[in-house]
Amino acid sequence: MDKELTNQTDELTQKTPKKHNPAVDWILRLIKGVIIGFGAITPGLSGGLLAVVLGVYEPLMRFLGHLKDKFIKNLFYFIPVGIGGAAGVVIFSKLVSYSFENFKAPFIWLFLGFIAGTFPSLYQTAGKNGRKGYHYLILILLAIGTYFLMRWMETITNVNLPQTLVSWLLAGLLTGLGVVVPGMSPSNFLIYIGLYKPMSDGIAALNMGVILPLIAGVLISVLVLAKLVNWMFDRAYGVMYHLILGIVIGSSAAIAVIHGQTSGSMIAVCAGCFVVGGIASYLLAKLEEKYPRESLF
Repeated sequence: MDKELTNQTDELTQKTPKKHNPAVDWILRLIKGVIIGFGAITPGLSGGLLAVVLGVYEPLMRFLGHLKDKFIKNLFYFIPVGIGGAAGVVIFSKLVSYSFENFKAPFIWLFLGFIAGTFPSLYQTAGKNGRKGYHYLILILLAIGTYFLMRWMETITNVNLPQTLVSWLLAGLLTGLGVVVPGMSPSNFLIYIGLYKPMSDGIAALNMGVILPLIAGVLISVLVLAKLVNWMFDRAYGVMYHLILGIVIGSSAAIAVIHGQTSGSMIAVCAGCFVVGGIASYLLAKLEEKYPRESLF
């Protein structure tokens, strides 16, 4: 009798819906936005990947893919995420800018570790629909091609694009791509073309000449590419993701070579930073397993 009563009580408890607290929910979405903004501004991290882990990515893609469907309701849902994202970019840009200026080599190797730690999760995601031989070929060719392209760009441009309206628009387009394509860190490219440090400084100083074209580029990239990337992943998921993996490997290898160290003490410091970054990123990527319903595209 007692056992039956206990079972009935458990059933009633399970059927009783949890009370929804709008204020707490709003704050949680704000915090998620801050974390995603941090990922967007930090080399080696990806705002898109953090959005997946935090359960924001799929609703965001649905919203962008169907703007006319319950637009006002969905817009209000994402307002705290947007505010948090902007706050995260501004707040962490100061920290990132300082670290990049004063501890450049250890800082870069820390986030190369982030890339390495994330790679197992990205590799697993890329092969979730199976792999074929040509997928590996695509990955290798893109990695080699990206590596030599980045080294060639360094030689041609001396890693220093002119800081113009078009350059900041390009930086915004790349940043937006990092939101649409999980795991892709646009900061790698921004470092190599010499825009990352001045971009971080401009954001930290609230320079509208930098911020406004950046925002425009992000909006254009996200709005235009969201449907396109969804369409491409639906039809060639494995090919697309192995293309991304190749780009990530190639760009990271190029950055590692250019920022290699010869001093014994600095090698040890950079190696330690690499290990710390790898462990932190690996643990972060493992959080995706707690969101089994969160699927890409």
